[in-house]
This record gives sequence, structure tokens and C-alpha cells, in this order.
Amino acid sequence: MLPLDFAKNKPKDKRKTAQRALELVGIKEQADKHCNKLSGGQKQRAAIARAIVNDPSVILADEPMVALDSKTTEEIMSVFEKLNESGKTIIIVIHDKDIAAKCRRVIEIADGRIVSDSKSK
Repeated sequence: MLPLDFAKNKPKDKRKTAQRALELVGIKEQADKHCNKLSGGQKQRAAIARAIVNDPSVILADEPMVALDSKTTEEIMSVFEKLNESGKTIIIVIHDKDIAAKCRRVIEIADGRIVSDSKSK
């Protein structure tokens, strides 16, 4: 609940707000577990919940699918798609072109320069 502390949320609202974020990413039932007891995919979902708990308009995710199996990768992409459909801008830094192809817009950078900018969805 640290992001809620930094945002100076009222103590009585913190748990409810955190529960909403966990529900949105599909791990509400894991709320009382310590993070080291979660699977890799659940940890990624918890990280996304931390990122969205204060309702930002832009979410930056750096390699969010690294070391995840294909099923969990699809689930995480689904979470990002839902967030995007709700009006959030999602910026994902990723090296996997198959995953990038599932995004609405792909900007490819090589050697610090933009080499392509395309809409793929």
C-alpha cells in the first residue's frame, strides 16, 4: 500500500482502493499473501496493481513479460489491453517482436534512434 501512502490517501480508503486494483488485474484473492508466496505471473500482476492503484493516465512497463511462460504472457497482455480500453496509455518496453505485434502502435528503436513507427492493430 506504499503507493497509496505517497499519494496521501486516507487510511480508511487504502484497503478498498488496493482491493479494486488487485481485482482489476485478477489477483484479488491473493491480497493477504506475502509477495514471495506469489507465482511469477501473480508478481507481475501485483506490480501492475501497484502501478495503477493511484489511477495514472500513463503506465510505463519495462519488460513486463520477461521470464513468463506464454500463457501468463497472454494474461498480462490481456490486463494491459483492458487498461488501454479504459482510457489508459500503456507504454511497454519489450524486445520480443511477437509480443510487440499485439500492440496498437509499435515504435522500434535501434542505437538510440527511431527506426520505425507503425500501427499494427
